[in-house]
Amino acid sequence: MLNRFQKWAMITTLATYFLIMVGALVRAAGAGMGCPDWPRCFDRWIPPTDVSQVPASIDPALFNVRLAWIEYINRLLGVSIGIFIFITLVLALRHYRQTPRVLWPTIGAFLGVGFEGWLGSKVVASDLDPRIVTVHLLVALLVVSLLLYATVCAFFPGGRPLPSLPPARKKLGNVTFGVLGVLLLQIGLGAWLRGELERIAERSPELARASWIDHADVVDPLHRFVALVVAFLVVGLFLWVRRSFRESFWLVTIATVCVALLAAQILSGLVLAEAGLPAAIQVVHLTLGSLLMGALTVLVLLAFRLPLDPTAQHLRRDSAGESVSSPAGSAS
Repeated sequence: MLNRFQKWAMITTLATYFLIMVGALVRAAGAGMGCPDWPRCFDRWIPPTDVSQVPASIDPALFNVRLAWIEYINRLLGVSIGIFIFITLVLALRHYRQTPRVLWPTIGAFLGVGFEGWLGSKVVASDLDPRIVTVHLLVALLVVSLLLYATVCAFFPGGRPLPSLPPARKKLGNVTFGVLGVLLLQIGLGAWLRGELERIAERSPELARASWIDHADVVDPLHRFVALVVAFLVVGLFLWVRRSFRESFWLVTIATVCVALLAAQILSGLVLAEAGLPAAIQVVHLTLGSLLMGALTVLVLLAFRLPLDPTAQHLRRDSAGESVSSPAGSAS
């Protein structure tokens, strides 16, 4: 049975992924500057519903009621996630004060979401500078990764890796961590590419949406090249886990999830390139990349922590409220 922290940490992590998806929707809808100021929207705490409500200090030509409300809802969700993470932190202080691998990542996530809010103001002030937008996304991924780290560690005694880690399991964890780094680079390049496409659309409004990618310069081929590297690495990782760690249900399951997310992301990328950058597929593409990053993070953590006894099937709680592994699949 899950304790309160474990339940709330899982809810908060899922909610943060939802916010990342909504952020992708905001960009795909062209609503990044739906509110030209921050933290207010057209100098109002509630966005205007008509151009007549736009204050004289702001150009009314900037007002679009649909885009303003899309961006405003995104900001409200961001505040809600901040509250969720604060509650998670309170529960970590209550249940895991003596467990650094749970407590400190939760503190980091709380500080990170505050920094993310500040970055949001810089995104608006910079008029969607691709570099700042990219950092904004990467910080969001860092926050959700810290939440994942704390959540997974809460299911193991002290959140610690196995004391005696077999070389094969240590190698799996280290290699997966390296793949995670390459994927993070690819996601960053994708965010940068998206920002460049928005700049192209702004500079050359006569260009058809489908032709934006042809003017993206070096960032597009670089993004595609790193995507191929990621595909090669994730498929290789999956085959390795299936061959060498097949007795571990959890390792095989997470590796399978990784390769399934990869296949879906590749498909969405092909649709983006061939169908003229449809906005809905942009949301899907970024969301799949974020989920793949999360799945690889979980694989790293389980590789270092899952018990070696293949007969174990579950986790149980100890009397202090922390989870203890009962003999379970393989991992380290």
